[in-house]
Amino acid sequence: MEILVLVGILVLVVGGCVCVVWASRGGPLWVRGVARLTLAAGEAVRKSSRSGGRSDSQDSSGDD
Repeated sequence: MEILVLVGILVLVVGGCVCVVWASRGGPLWVRGVARLTLAAGEAVRKSSRSGGRSDSQDSSGDD
């Protein structure tokens, strides 16, 4: 069951990336909407990982 969920997530991610590329080349309106959603989701994930990993990255950079 977990494999099916992971495959479903993978299909959504790949489909979103395809829509981003297609929209950059002037795809239809629905592709542009999916691309916008994909980019917004990616930005949200990026912001959440930055806020959670800041203290760890600062600690590890001092050790180098």
